[in-house]
Amino acid sequence: MADNARAKRLADLIREVVAQKLQRGIKDPRLGSHVTITDTRVTGDLREATIFYTVYGDEEERQAAAAGLESAKGILRSEVGRAAGVKFTPTLAFVADALPDTARNIEDLLDRARASDAAVREAASGAQFAGEADPYKKPGEHEDDIAE
Repeated sequence: MADNARAKRLADLIREVVAQKLQRGIKDPRLGSHVTITDTRVTGDLREATIFYTVYGDEEERQAAAAGLESAKGILRSEVGRAAGVKFTPTLAFVADALPDTARNIEDLLDRARASDAAVREAASGAQFAGEADPYKKPGEHEDDIAE
């Protein structure tokens, strides 16, 4: 079993090699320049690597990029093996990163919260305090106070 530092170094190397190869070495038009490698994780035994990616575009372009990455998996694995110099080259699995969808969901929730805050601020702009301006009793102010 490898240590975590070695797995982290290998994951970083895999991310760099795959990103560079996608940018310069793969001629598949489905991959183009709109695929971004966001993260890479390697198992503790260094046998499997999961590569997270995002695709700039609509659902059709995401599906095309997923198919392109599946078809280029062998070339990318051989490049990783050449660059890593490890005894066993890890198998590669590509997973679409949910980060953009999560960020979009959080932005929508923040927009709703801002709108709700604005509605509350608008409703409170003409409001007055319930009761008197100074609700605290002061000694000697009212005639029914008994001085002791």
